[in-house]
Amino acid sequence: MTTSPTRTGTGDILSSVEATIAARRAAGGGALIGYLPVGFPTLTESIDAAVAIARSGVDIIELGLPYSDPVMDGPVIQAATQQALANGFRLRHGFEAVAAITAQVDTPVLMMTYWNPVLQYGVDRFADDLAAAGGAGLITPDLIPDDAQSWLEASERAGLDRVFLAAPSSSDERLVQAVTQSRGFVYAVSTMGITGARSDVDSAARVLVTRLREAGSSSACVGLGISTPAQVREVLQYADGAIVGSALVKALADGGVAAVATLAAELAAGARDIRAAV
Repeated sequence: MTTSPTRTGTGDILSSVEATIAARRAAGGGALIGYLPVGFPTLTESIDAAVAIARSGVDIIELGLPYSDPVMDGPVIQAATQQALANGFRLRHGFEAVAAITAQVDTPVLMMTYWNPVLQYGVDRFADDLAAAGGAGLITPDLIPDDAQSWLEASERAGLDRVFLAAPSSSDERLVQAVTQSRGFVYAVSTMGITGARSDVDSAARVLVTRLREAGSSSACVGLGISTPAQVREVLQYADGAIVGSALVKALADGGVAAVATLAAELAAGARDIRAAV
């Protein structure tokens, strides 16, 4: 699916992420966002896997930077990122991967990273290098809008999306901040805890998306615990996007690029024509 920044009827410019989500909604479905870590099982294979899931129907790629203290990640993703670090992952490899992926597919690529690596690299330098590589923006799980002034300024200057998280425990004030300061979408955490596939997507996600709508959000995507086409379809009956991570990483670990491409195609089927399932 090819999308690029576009204008709304009011003249506002949508980012490629926003345009992708809007197009999926208009088609009667919702966006499928797929997470994979850079450098797992190798840098080349992580690039090939990201390209493969895009070609199999993933609408937006969430490319995770390996980090030594991944406090939000479950065991599958932790194991993958630890292997990437053991293989010699460096931050520059993240930008190299984004450039290699965007050279092959038009799918928007959001980088997911904890905030400390950005600070160590330099906020403005990070924004410039990500934009130069063709990246769409950043998902920052441990950065709240109150502490994000440097990133708000750098992302605005570089034209990058900024995706903040909202949790079931977030106050109404925090939700308004997340909605106001996010661009691309708001990442609605479906459950309290760490990432990982679950048999049921928590009902708290539906309540959280409702609260985000009341706070003014036009685009809320749900993540943590989504692993099957049925769960993707369930989430997209009330949210704008479904984010799948651990299931894709496990498929890549168990069966390589071919297996993750197959799973991505199955998940994408669950994201299409949601109205038919209601």
